[in-house]
Amino acid sequence: MMAAFLQFGIGLVFGLGLVASGMSNPAKVLNFLDFGAIPAGTWDPSLAFVMAGAVVVTYVGFRAVLSRSRPIFAERFFLPTKRELDLRIVVGPAIFGIGWGLVGFCPGPAFTALGFGSRAAFIFVAAMLLGMGLARLLSILPRLSRLVAPADPLET
Repeated sequence: MMAAFLQFGIGLVFGLGLVASGMSNPAKVLNFLDFGAIPAGTWDPSLAFVMAGAVVVTYVGFRAVLSRSRPIFAERFFLPTKRELDLRIVVGPAIFGIGWGLVGFCPGPAFTALGFGSRAAFIFVAAMLLGMGLARLLSILPRLSRLVAPADPLET
């Protein structure tokens, strides 16, 4: 139960940080991503400081957590073991970045904006969940076809 309260508290602080920094406002994000506005002087660089702060906090946090022999609320750490790049690792972030650049939302701020009743956030989150479901279905289909179809095409 303590782990759930701690996770809720961390999520609450994260959400408040998104609101305070302006990350839940798609217009602010799009103004930051509009590098073409630099010559006109209308580019908003403020989110660069938010990202820099996030990188520093993440670096310090990971160093502190991973120096422990085990997590506080689990038996072991669950860390990625895959080291090589594949198509999914390249395409997934590319889709994420394109979506972020088109609409000004990424998942965390979109969920935060739901709390404000933002219609755009509801549409974005619905589309995101639909896309996640579709991606999961597409990743499962090859495994399902191997279960249903015989391994050898001559074997019928």
